[in-house]
Amino acid sequence: MNILTKNQAQARANQVRAFRAEQADLVEKGLLQLSDSSAAAIRQYHDQLLKELQHTQDVDLSDGARHLSLGMQIVSFLGACALAASLFFLFYQYWGFFNTLGQVSILVAAPILSLTLALWINRVDSSGYYAKLAALVSFVSWVLNISMLGSIFNITPSPNAFAVFALYGFLLAYLLQVRLLIAAGIICTAIFVGAKFGTWMGSYWIYVGENPEHFLFPAVLFFIFPLIQDQSRFHGFTSIYQVFSTIIFFTSVLILSNWGWPSYLPWPVEIIEGCYQVAGFVTSALLVVYGLRQRNAQLMLAGNVFFALFLYTKFFDWWWDWMPKYLFFLVVGLTAILALVIFNRLRKVQQTGSQQ
Repeated sequence: MNILTKNQAQARANQVRAFRAEQADLVEKGLLQLSDSSAAAIRQYHDQLLKELQHTQDVDLSDGARHLSLGMQIVSFLGACALAASLFFLFYQYWGFFNTLGQVSILVAAPILSLTLALWINRVDSSGYYAKLAALVSFVSWVLNISMLGSIFNITPSPNAFAVFALYGFLLAYLLQVRLLIAAGIICTAIFVGAKFGTWMGSYWIYVGENPEHFLFPAVLFFIFPLIQDQSRFHGFTSIYQVFSTIIFFTSVLILSNWGWPSYLPWPVEIIEGCYQVAGFVTSALLVVYGLRQRNAQLMLAGNVFFALFLYTKFFDWWWDWMPKYLFFLVVGLTAILALVIFNRLRKVQQTGSQQ
């Protein structure tokens, strides 16, 4: 058996469960007859396979287990947030009681000890939930380390801190397969690249958010990164890269399509907004097509959502002030029905292609 990722292992387990359910249904209807020895051999093989998958990849072998796994993911995230907040307020509650040496020692030791704890838990716990929780606490400790050391030694704030945050976040994410830290790394990198670009253009880095164009390049970079560097060994990383970069990119374009004055482009504001509106429609439609070809439901959903946002903001600009409100919402409703018709036809085309 050559199962590389948890996704593949879970898909294999689901395949076995589906086979067993279909086999039982066919036997009950008298359409399939197996000898007792053959049925026992198949069941023994599947039992051994499922046992191995559960031991190596901690897959869910029932719907109840799948629901509990989702609940455990939510609880572990909330627990990590609570522990991180506890660590943050603990530092600030008793920080004044320590001298400089004590403060520096605590700040240096916190991320090292929490990283060591996360690596040890990852070795003894196959589920990975507790290790990921410890990894999130370690990341928060690292952020506090950099931020408070700068405060202690009166270091001028710099966007380079976000590069350090991103590097540690990516390190933890790949060591312990923590998807949330991939998202944190993407956000920190986008802020760092945008701040540097803004500095080169003559503005102070702290105002990086005033121009959404700062975030377009890192968003595109992170979208194509999993296409260049294979992420199949890491559960869900490709989706995180592409979905988060998509959100950053289209949010920036959506803002610029309605408020074009912060743009660096040397054109009138109306032309800048029009260009970004066209870019938003075209790129969101291309994302839907790309998602269809890759059979990626998340990218298709993101493309649909942002295409609708671009469309409805234009409806608002064109018709809200002079059109009767009942007529405005009627047009919006009819547009939604038209979209349903188009998507239904695309769905039938996809189903026909899969059957062939």
